[in-house]
Amino acid sequence: MNAPAISRFPVPEIKDLPEDIRDRILAVQEKSGFVPNVFLTLAYRPDEFRAFFAYHDALMDKPGKITKAEREMIVVATSNANQCQYCVVAHGAILRIRAKNPLIADQVAINYRKADITPRQMAMIDFAMKVSARAYEVSDDDIAVLESHGLSMDDAWDIAAISAFFGMSNRLANVTSMRPNDEFYSLGR
Repeated sequence: MNAPAISRFPVPEIKDLPEDIRDRILAVQEKSGFVPNVFLTLAYRPDEFRAFFAYHDALMDKPGKITKAEREMIVVATSNANQCQYCVVAHGAILRIRAKNPLIADQVAINYRKADITPRQMAMIDFAMKVSARAYEVSDDDIAVLESHGLSMDDAWDIAAISAFFGMSNRLANVTSMRPNDEFYSLGR
């Protein structure tokens, strides 16, 4: 039986990609042991691939008060709200690894309000979910809640940017019918 397509759009061969994109994909493959389908799917549009991953890296790899695991929590919760199977599965795996907790991704994806997270993390995800669904309602009161948990205006920006960026990512993943790699399902368990 043939494996299902990873995208409804054409997926280029790695050998045919521009050198910088090919090098990035091969580096990811070397580190993780497989090529996440998001890289192959987005490589269909090289200029957009570069822009996407530049912004992704700027948001997700930066140091600060919001940990890398907490950034992944935001992605998993908002991606679930946007019904993005790829991002829930892929970023759920990353969350399990970064949080060193095999249960947290499922808890956050299904109902973050009942997950084993801190009040600070709950406030962060509440804010991210509001940005994801009703950004037009965000007010100074929402920022004040974050500040009451020790988060700054820059942290609020980061949470909003992660939510907004992954809203776009979720929509692209759904439109392309991007399939999660089988490897993601068992990582961090």
